Amino acid sequence: MDELHHFIAGKRVMGTSGRFADVHNPATGEVIARTPLASEAEVARSVDAAKAALPAWAETPPLRRARVLFKFKELLEANLDKLAKVVTAEHGKTLEDSRGSCARGIEVVEFACGVPHLLKGEFTQGVATGVDSWSVRQPVGVCAGITPFNFPVMVPMWMFPIAIACGNSFILKPSERDPSVSLLLAELFHAAGLPAGIFNVVNGDKDAVGALLRNRDVRAVSFVGSTPVAEQIYHLGSANNKRVQALGGAKNHIVVMPDAAMEQTTDALMAAAYGSAGERCMAASVVVAVGDKVGDALVERLAPRVRGLKVGPGMDPGSEMGPLISRQHLERVKAYVQKGVEEGAELVVDGRSLRLQGYEKGYFLGGCLFDRVTPAMTIYKEEIFGPVLSVVRVQDLESAAKLVNEHEFGNGTAIFTRDGDAAREFSHQAQIGMVGVNVPVPVPMAFHSFGGWKRSLFGDHHMHGLEGVRFFTKMKTITTRWPEGLRRGVKPPTLAAE
Repeated sequence: MDELHHFIAGKRVMGTSGRFADVHNPATGEVIARTPLASEAEVARSVDAAKAALPAWAETPPLRRARVLFKFKELLEANLDKLAKVVTAEHGKTLEDSRGSCARGIEVVEFACGVPHLLKGEFTQGVATGVDSWSVRQPVGVCAGITPFNFPVMVPMWMFPIAIACGNSFILKPSERDPSVSLLLAELFHAAGLPAGIFNVVNGDKDAVGALLRNRDVRAVSFVGSTPVAEQIYHLGSANNKRVQALGGAKNHIVVMPDAAMEQTTDALMAAAYGSAGERCMAASVVVAVGDKVGDALVERLAPRVRGLKVGPGMDPGSEMGPLISRQHLERVKAYVQKGVEEGAELVVDGRSLRLQGYEKGYFLGGCLFDRVTPAMTIYKEEIFGPVLSVVRVQDLESAAKLVNEHEFGNGTAIFTRDGDAAREFSHQAQIGMVGVNVPVPVPMAFHSFGGWKRSLFGDHHMHGLEGVRFFTKMKTITTRWPEGLRRGVKPPTLAAE
């Protein structure tokens, strides 16, 4: 069993708080590591390191900062398989899922390599007689990221590559459930030539989060997690005079029209609902079937596919879906399934009885499929964060759009149709941050920005892309006027040599 550490000022630092958390392999249930849980003093040490390193890095020309990012990208690509295996060992998702999520994180690093262009600002010559004005974007200062267990590479890399490319220093507080890969990222970044103290990793729980939010030297905080916690983070961080972006929960609706290509739609729904065991904020968790014939056709196609899901350890190349992250979360998802049954939903496929020989202590749950779910049911209203898909039936597109817009979450949605007019109108009217047309998981590429509306996002800025650059920089506008000089006829002094 490994004993993990923090990464502060360019080196490994053993925990001193005396508190630890076990890290499990979700496929077997065994403890494979233990991670230190930082005290307020340890958090302060990381902030002090980041603060001390900040001035020199902020004054480093953006092009030189970008060259470090280029090298970091090379090292990430060279170590992609290693990163993926660490993610699978501690999170449980399949190796294919792990590689894909790491690759999406690397895309943000690739975007951050172009930050010199994005920091240029604007210039106007002659805003008044003899007066010029221009704007620049400068670093915020010491920044922090607090990230969830479901994407331990991708989500942190939505944050720190852009923050650091913009000239800030950064402290990452990863989930204590799968922290090892964050330490590997820190060591790779340091090997790429990043100065000590610019990127630090502090392992911990809610005590470490509170310490970061209270520390006066932390100027910006980025968070991804559940909505109740996101709201708390936003208010506490703002009360401590910090810039905060906090992404919360989701309930992503997939609207299926009568003219949709049913086979392709079924394939898309299987990947979107059951990929990564449903533990992702962009998972398709609700299908809105427009018309009973559509509902019947979808359930007929989905049910055998869900029953036939190959569930197993993530390291097995034959597995299509791995375990959930923890025993506690497994029981929570099972409780939601039972609640759905009690409230009258039709449980078409029940994955709760799944047992895997040799992995009896793992946190496995088979795919679950509900039909005839209504908006009054708990499984419709709340985020389950597991392999549970609910089918809701409506009679027309207007009713489907009404369901989507009235839900408290506004993270992602999609429509499957061949009708361009219906797709255009739905996309325009949706009160949702990310919309897909025949794309079930409409996650933007790195050069666009990620974020929801309503109670899926607290704060003004989405993540990565131009919104990420804006969040991690402050704008300064400079206006100049120069006194009259040589061109007005003032004679220059005579040089002695003449």
